[in-house]
Amino acid sequence: MYPAKIAEFIDHNLQATRYFLNEDMKKHTTFKTGGPADILIMAYTIEDLQKLISFILKEKIPYIVIGHGSNLIVGDKGIREPVIKLEKNLSKCTVTGEVIEAEAGALLTDVAKLAQKHALTGLEFACGIPGTIGGAVFMNAGAYGGEIKDVLEEVLVLTRDGKLKVRGVRELNLGYRTSIMQKNGDLIVKAKFRFQKGEQEAIQKKMDDLTRRREENQPLDFPSAGSIFKRPAGHYTGQLIQEANLKGYKIGGAQVSLKHAGFIINTGNATSSEIVKLIRHIQAEVKKRFNVQLETEVKMIGEF
Repeated sequence: MYPAKIAEFIDHNLQATRYFLNEDMKKHTTFKTGGPADILIMAYTIEDLQKLISFILKEKIPYIVIGHGSNLIVGDKGIREPVIKLEKNLSKCTVTGEVIEAEAGALLTDVAKLAQKHALTGLEFACGIPGTIGGAVFMNAGAYGGEIKDVLEEVLVLTRDGKLKVRGVRELNLGYRTSIMQKNGDLIVKAKFRFQKGEQEAIQKKMDDLTRRREENQPLDFPSAGSIFKRPAGHYTGQLIQEANLKGYKIGGAQVSLKHAGFIINTGNATSSEIVKLIRHIQAEVKKRFNVQLETEVKMIGEF
């Protein structure tokens, strides 16, 4: 019902929007698992995106927004709600002095490279984080001591009533892997970052060093969603999982990485259900042995 109604609206009203019916979500997540989405939509302008969201809200249709799919597990039975994807289709960036404005679909790694090219320092930590600007702001992504909130100045959002609004960074309640957007339903459309002037060579060296550390310590050769769990206060997640003797533990094609126990990898033929079963097993074992409740960082969507 939803796909036909939305497809008709797009065909008649949106010139810069494409849609795909019965779209395989394996192509849209870094885990390479999940069933089909009834309809996946890609708007190529903010104007089209606003019209699309306004129509969906008017029709009271529930919807899901994704970016690069690097922090997602999609159910094996797929997704019935329309999926709006913001990635390369909405990824323009502009540089003005020490400010970079990036649309939500721009890849975080590309913006980090753009900052380096213009000798702007502050985003080096993000050079290897897979994901989009929208997803990075939504989760307040971070690594190696840096977080998005350190360089973010403001965002342009589509509110739940379909209006565009600018929100300053202080309004966003950015914390460890959390933001107000996770609660209020605002859709991030564009982000504005302010940096410090630095030296290109020094910035590149730091990015190279962090990339080398990632390659040495993370299982980048396998499909995964990065760190599965948030870091519990006073503990290191990977260490807890390793001390629970779960390093290398496998359910079907899903395995706790031998390289970094904080990662679950798809060894080639994993299903989303197997990944979720492995997550639940890890949580139960760590709780039983150390009385620590591991909270997932990844989001689960669709039907399992």
